[in-house]
Amino acid sequence: MIRIHVRRNIPEDKKEDVMRLIIKLRSMSTGKPGYISGETLKRLDKSGESLVVTKWQSIHYWNQWFQSEERSEIQSKIDQLLGKETQYEIYEYDPM
Repeated sequence: MIRIHVRRNIPEDKKEDVMRLIIKLRSMSTGKPGYISGETLKRLDKSGESLVVTKWQSIHYWNQWFQSEERSEIQSKIDQLLGKETQYEIYEYDPM
């Protein structure tokens, strides 16, 4: 299992439009192969910072979703609204 952290800084004047697109992405990903769960968090000590955490069965399934045209179209709209590319971090469980 892997976790994807998606970080964004969302100005207040763009929040409604960006959140609408994030919700759309979430609903689209829910039925995709390998998708397990997701949640959207807002940072309390830094206004405007958002973190989406999704769980996928493997990097293979994440890459399928990440490279899909439907995801890319919505993500492009988000990046245009924010004026910069969204940051992604990919983690997997490490039993040490």
